[in-house]
Amino acid sequence: MPELLGTGDSVIREVESAYPEVDIHVRGNRIMLSGDEAQVAAAATAVDELRSVLAAGVPLTPDIARESVRMLRGVQGVASAAAAAAGGSGASDRPTQVLSRSILSSRGRTIRPRTEGQAAYVAAIEQHTITFGIGPAGTGKTYLAMAQAVAALQAKRVNRIVLTRPAVEAGERLGFLPGTLNEKIDPYLRPLYDALHDMIDPESIPRLMEAGTIEVAPLAYMRGRTLNDAFIILDEAQNTTREQMKMFLTRLGFGATMVVTGDVTQVDLPGGTQSGLRAASGILEGVDDIAFCRLGADDVVRHRLVSDIINAYSANEQRPEGERPMGQQRRFERRDSHDRHGREHRDRPARTQEDDE
Repeated sequence: MPELLGTGDSVIREVESAYPEVDIHVRGNRIMLSGDEAQVAAAATAVDELRSVLAAGVPLTPDIARESVRMLRGVQGVASAAAAAAGGSGASDRPTQVLSRSILSSRGRTIRPRTEGQAAYVAAIEQHTITFGIGPAGTGKTYLAMAQAVAALQAKRVNRIVLTRPAVEAGERLGFLPGTLNEKIDPYLRPLYDALHDMIDPESIPRLMEAGTIEVAPLAYMRGRTLNDAFIILDEAQNTTREQMKMFLTRLGFGATMVVTGDVTQVDLPGGTQSGLRAASGILEGVDDIAFCRLGADDVVRHRLVSDIINAYSANEQRPEGERPMGQQRRFERRDSHDRHGREHRDRPARTQEDDE
């Protein structure tokens, strides 16, 4: 019961907030629900589903409870949820089946998909040779792909892992970077190293990299290669050009699996350059054995505010240009005056803050 309720009753409070017309009382090992009959039935189904998730070995958190309720609401009514529990057509929508699926157990913890969208993304990687994971920050695109790569290596389905991303500055010029070539490109590849350290013993990573079992390299190093029996991940693919994306995809060899991840709303390419990820999603849609998984704000597994931020930006971008809130502007009025030497200033056009910048 303490695990079902969560720390400070945080888990059961998520159920209570999802069904505000239901009063939930806990006494000993009993949970009593009262209120609107339909709402009570839905809340009872949510509690039963959380018990199943807990029995499957998944520690309950407020995020897990929130996602479980959201998935249950996607099922058409309590009858449809019962049919899914009995193995009906909606079985894949059951939170227990989605949230209890294990991808990789490493370093004392288990990596699992935490949303329905993430579960579909993981399944697509297993079933297709090339998978595109497109979505905003925090949806686990790179992390889950990395977990799948490590799992495939441990199961000997592939002989090596190749991790790559374009070396593009994120909106600011860093200028000259000191050090050797590897030291110059290391900052661009650091996010891949971070995910790798979460899944593999850090002491064994240098040995695996020296043996070529794990390779982390910028995208420019991929030209001219054929990658057989490898699990290849291209991260930050929205910063590839159309030509770079074509070059990368044609590196595919026999027995290889490719995962391409990116967020088309965060392109750092120079103005006017078409994103290779956006181009590929239009060109390759419908090609056999290539899957496109589009994750959204509901799949964000970072801080709750990240999802709210993504939704706020999306809503703002859909508004007409004239209705978007603008930053503060200063305007200097045009006037004729004399300086302290008595010379008359020429009439100058008004200057705005944008001109100063």
